Amino acid sequence: MFKEFKEFAMRGNVVDMAVGIIIGAAFGKIVSSVVSDVIMPPIGLLLGKMDFSSLFVNLSGVQYASLAEAKAAGAPTINYGLFVNSIIDFIIVAFVLFLIIRQMNRMKRASEPAAAVPTTKECPHCFSVIAIKATRCPSCTSEIKGI
Repeated sequence: MFKEFKEFAMRGNVVDMAVGIIIGAAFGKIVSSVVSDVIMPPIGLLLGKMDFSSLFVNLSGVQYASLAEAKAAGAPTINYGLFVNSIIDFIIVAFVLFLIIRQMNRMKRASEPAAAVPTTKECPHCFSVIAIKATRCPSCTSEIKGI
């Protein structure tokens, strides 16, 4: 059983998938940082110095000045500002993945050889291989019409 597991784990696809997951997780952290630290502050500034990550609805009925204060008090909150940040994270990750896959598909298409143009055809009478431009079969001498 250990030998089978080792063979499974060392297959190229499993290792490639593991590397992809690890890089994807790291990329997700980078995107989250870009959204919360680079994109959202200017948007908040344009919208009147609003910090999206601190937007919340307090469900306890007690007033709190900030989300951190409400969390410290253990108040139940709906953190819709963090949700907005998560949606923007997702859109950026999805767009970057779209661009990467699009580029990979372009490179894949460019590396595929073009379909070969046929240079021969088959005689419909004797089924021997003849030149594509032939009008008469050299084997059975039948006339070839527009094949």
